Amino acid sequence: MATVIAAIGGSLLRPEIEERHAWLEGLVSVIRDRVSMEDRIGIVVGGGAPAREGIDLARPLINNEGHLDKIGIAATRLNATIVREALSDAGVSVSGTIPNRVDEAVLLLEERPVVVMGGTTPGHTTDAVAIRFAIASGADRCIIATNVPKVFGEDPKTNPEAESHDFLTHDQLQEIVGPAEHSRAGASQIVDPVGVSEANISNMTLNVLDGRNVDLIRAAIVGGEFVGTVVRGA
Repeated sequence: MATVIAAIGGSLLRPEIEERHAWLEGLVSVIRDRVSMEDRIGIVVGGGAPAREGIDLARPLINNEGHLDKIGIAATRLNATIVREALSDAGVSVSGTIPNRVDEAVLLLEERPVVVMGGTTPGHTTDAVAIRFAIASGADRCIIATNVPKVFGEDPKTNPEAESHDFLTHDQLQEIVGPAEHSRAGASQIVDPVGVSEANISNMTLNVLDGRNVDLIRAAIVGGEFVGTVVRGA
């Protein structure tokens, strides 16, 4: 029995992801199976394409990054609702609401084995929300399920020779993602630098993996070996 929080990148719900309906069905199956084993699971869903498209549309008219963040947060809550309803229809005992705050999510996780949420307030991404949720709930680990296989030292899109990492310390990951500050609404990084800093302070283990493969998510929830990057304290 474990408590695990997973940040599910909004990119995983995009039409470009092959067999995305099968992917969502697979995610629901994983969560249902783990709940039957008495695991408690928090899921924080990112905004993905709807967030970026909304922010891009509004940016010429809105100069305030916090206001633009609110557009992204609305998109994360839409995506979270998709996941929550899919779980509910599959018979999973999931919280009936999408919490607005981490402390609310923690209380709901004490009542139900599964809680699904999106963003909370401007200034940080859903990665940071998931890490805060993991810390506040005393979770065993926080999964960062994205659309890349591991953490790379540089962006592999611009440097095909970039080195990938199986293991990193929090300090090493912080060096890769940069200072613990929020740069701009809609920006995307492998892990939110604000969240990395908080994971470091609390010594929260992070599992960064390719969420397109739900078997990897399953392995990380169970606590077994998986292809990806494990981030721990030094």
